[in-house]
Amino acid sequence: MITYFYWAVVIALAMGMLWLLGRLNKWKAGFIAALIILLVGWAAYFFHFEQVFVKRYGGVMSITVPDGQMHITATWKDDNLWIENYDPETNTCHFNEYSKGNLLQGKVVIKNCNPLRHHSGPGQPGAAVPVISE
Repeated sequence: MITYFYWAVVIALAMGMLWLLGRLNKWKAGFIAALIILLVGWAAYFFHFEQVFVKRYGGVMSITVPDGQMHITATWKDDNLWIENYDPETNTCHFNEYSKGNLLQGKVVIKNCNPLRHHSGPGQPGAAVPVISE
């Protein structure tokens, strides 16, 4: 909801500037100012506000899992989103960072990850210790 409110404010500011300068019969300046407001609003959203809105205020964000991989988990570190996916073909887990504006993207690859291993015995790499509750 906050994302829609943000864009409504940016568009209202651009339209208000166009209307104000249009009333003064300065349409060219009005269109340029409206375009600048829209570009600054888009850049601010893409490079700063998108993940802040999603994490803190319940905004909307979409990420696609790459073909051939399975999604495992997602977590936040500060304002950056880390996604873990598993690639069964290469038996690797991929942690990908989605930072503000996607400028500083980290990536960690864990080889021989296999989080879906069910029949591992104790002591084997990647084996989970079963918990028995009564």
